[in-house]
Amino acid sequence: MSTSESEGLVIGCHTDATWNDLLQKAIDNKKLVVVDFTASWCRPCRFIAPFLAELAKKFPAVMFLKVDIDELKSVASDWAVKAMPTFIFLKEGKILDIIVGAKKEELQQTIAKHLNATTTA
Repeated sequence: MSTSESEGLVIGCHTDATWNDLLQKAIDNKKLVVVDFTASWCRPCRFIAPFLAELAKKFPAVMFLKVDIDELKSVASDWAVKAMPTFIFLKEGKILDIIVGAKKEELQQTIAKHLNATTTA
């Protein structure tokens, strides 16, 4: 893929167009989206990346996106990202939750919580 690269099932967004297209697909399909706002220089981001890839395999119904804040400054700015890593949970374009920091347990629990909420609703 030229505009997005897949790390496991985590999709790297490298252009505004890719970001917008994937977000729209998620909205159309009513998918839970977990966006990892990251940076290449961020040590906690590198620490959590393999775990995020594991979660992507474990939760195939969830769309996992990765945005490098230095690469897509406008997207990071639009979502008011101030620290890395920041994980934003979206459904139908609306923010459900935000986790700041490489918190494995909280990340997994929040995904499960929102997946269960959508399947029982």
